[in-house]
Amino acid sequence: MSDDEHARRAADPSLPAGYALRETTPSVEAFLSLRAAADMTPRSREAVERGLPNTTYGVHVVEEASGEPVGMARIVGDGGSVFHLSDMAVAEAHQGRGVGTAMMDALVAWLRTEAPAGAYVNLMADVDGFYERWGFRESAPASKGMWIRTEEL
Repeated sequence: MSDDEHARRAADPSLPAGYALRETTPSVEAFLSLRAAADMTPRSREAVERGLPNTTYGVHVVEEASGEPVGMARIVGDGGSVFHLSDMAVAEAHQGRGVGTAMMDALVAWLRTEAPAGAYVNLMADVDGFYERWGFRESAPASKGMWIRTEEL
């Protein structure tokens, strides 16, 4: 990221003071750590090592004082017709400060400029009232989200 981009992000009012947004995915170690720190279901190292390079667009937020990653979010998909927001995580100690909002603002801004008209954007969420701010709504009854873990196939 250029110095101008860093300055623009630093001046972004949606990003809380003391944090910096990076337009990259975190390291595998940070990814695994952030999921644990956000009390999310663990992922295997193998899955993360395979999956992170296939990210369409990703961001992570670091605490400027320590340089430690405190949040992450990414978009996966085919890059044209389907985009899935995934792995939105903010370490519990940093929740409620606007870190998640800044990451969602970045993802939505990217989608607005990069995703073709008519593309489908979806997500699976374990929280109520957060994603609706960006226009997301439940798909039921028109459709329903479904899932299964590979060990159950």
